[in-house]
Amino acid sequence: MNIRYQTRKLQKSVESLSAIKKHYGDRAKKVDLRLEQLSQAPDLDAMRTVPTAHCHELKADRLGELAVDICPNHRMLFMPDHNPAPLKEDGGLDWKQVTCIVITAIGEDYH
Repeated sequence: MNIRYQTRKLQKSVESLSAIKKHYGDRAKKVDLRLEQLSQAPDLDAMRTVPTAHCHELKADRLGELAVDICPNHRMLFMPDHNPAPLKEDGGLDWKQVTCIVITAIGEDYH
């Protein structure tokens, strides 16, 4: 999957393993793992096969965003990077057609 970042600052925070460790501390290994899993996935639907990632769509004020787990209370948030987002006939997101994402936040605890 192709990955972009919402801000240059966010992109710089994951440019190397040392940058990841500096910015995310004890969560660095999981952040690196999730980025690797996302980049290796051919499409978003493939992330459903990674049970520990718990890839899911968000609701309410975060409608249109998705998340993967980093640890129990922290997530990596992203959105499909397609204009318009690929939808199924029922109006839901077509996960198999999402091949590009833009990461909007890492380490977010939105609960």
